[in-house]
Amino acid sequence: MCVAIPSKIISKEGLLATIEVYGARRQVNLMLLPEEAEIGEYVLVHAGFAIQKVDVEAGKESLKLFDEVLKKLGVDPDNA
Repeated sequence: MCVAIPSKIISKEGLLATIEVYGARRQVNLMLLPEEAEIGEYVLVHAGFAIQKVDVEAGKESLKLFDEVLKKLGVDPDNA
């Protein structure tokens, strides 16, 4: 099983983007997306590739649910 956390695109240059989730940033490749993704949008990432765009509101809602799970596990999402 694989769990993908929606990650926000914070910068983009060609087919490479920098994403951020919970304060962590990393570079991913956008070449597998069927449609172009823009700064501010959310994507799901697997093995360094963005594989699916996620609606911004759905991405934010998913992150809220992850926050709830982290809190129940005793982890502060702001310091995860």
